Amino acid sequence: MFGGAKSLVGVDIGATSIKVCHLKDKKGGFGLMKFGFQPLEPQTIVDRHVMNASAVVDALHAAFRMAKIKQKEIALSVSGQSVISRKITVPIMTTAELDEQIQWEAENHIPFDIKDVYVDYEILRKRPEAGQMDLLLVAAKREEIDDYVSIARQAKLKPLVVDIDAFTIQNVFEYNRGLPPDDTVAIINVGASQASINIISRGASAFTRDISNGGNYLTEQIIKQVGVPYEQAEDMKCTVGTPGADRSQLPPKLTQVIEQVCDTIAGEIQRSLDFFLATSGEERIGRVYLTGGTANLSQLAQAIERRSRVTTEVIQPLERVSLDGAIDQPLLQQRAAQITVALGLAMRKTKEVRA
Repeated sequence: MFGGAKSLVGVDIGATSIKVCHLKDKKGGFGLMKFGFQPLEPQTIVDRHVMNASAVVDALHAAFRMAKIKQKEIALSVSGQSVISRKITVPIMTTAELDEQIQWEAENHIPFDIKDVYVDYEILRKRPEAGQMDLLLVAAKREEIDDYVSIARQAKLKPLVVDIDAFTIQNVFEYNRGLPPDDTVAIINVGASQASINIISRGASAFTRDISNGGNYLTEQIIKQVGVPYEQAEDMKCTVGTPGADRSQLPPKLTQVIEQVCDTIAGEIQRSLDFFLATSGEERIGRVYLTGGTANLSQLAQAIERRSRVTTEVIQPLERVSLDGAIDQPLLQQRAAQITVALGLAMRKTKEVRA
């Protein structure tokens, strides 16, 4: 459809900032050629709903200008309560038969009106001996996808792929570490407004869920309990999450607030992990991998490990990605944990777009 495969620019429109990544696919793997970051004013995006479209368009222009990215073809992602994924089993059939059948299957498994959602699927594995195959069925509300696509087009961009946050994180993890074929692991990206959970079992996604809690909740609690304005609360949070930063001037109360909030987020994550174990038949989760801007807080990994009783490791998205372009190194170092979604989107290709 598009001729030769072409890399896409990964564009993560987050709750508090926009991240853009452009990768070069080379013989030894991926190289990061360009990176851009642009903060958004508070309340520009609330609960994944765009409240100020023109501000997002301006921020997209600024991020692309900062990164000196000329390419217009991009990949976007959505997440939150408007996205549902289900692992289902259907009889073995051809792709053409499945394309005809998938809407009916979706009606049986998706708690949305089928007219209000876009539906897609991925074949996880075929089991000829049983005459069945396992699918990952995904539905996303048309309204949210259409809003994000419209904003991208207003910014003179060409969105060719819309992915799900949890799966973009899986892309990055698989590239850096590979997917364990005989174990079950949880990959969790904790951003500003939510945490995206993706549980991988035997090399395939088995469970996804988004939790509406993240770094913004910590900022709110610092404002409330420490008694400082928004900008100062954000600075305090970032200072705690920056290795080697001078923390001598931070108020003693701050540590208590951070520990409380991290324990709250960890409790919600634990409930999702427990739900998966109770409904999947799996006996255990072997390891939790944590990424995202809020993962910079060491207290979060400690709280998750304490509550879940599962070894929790903070991973960096650029583990095996080389830096090949004229990149603002200090900015990238400061924001590296926040670019997982944009990086996973940048690993997509035009050849993956269905005709």
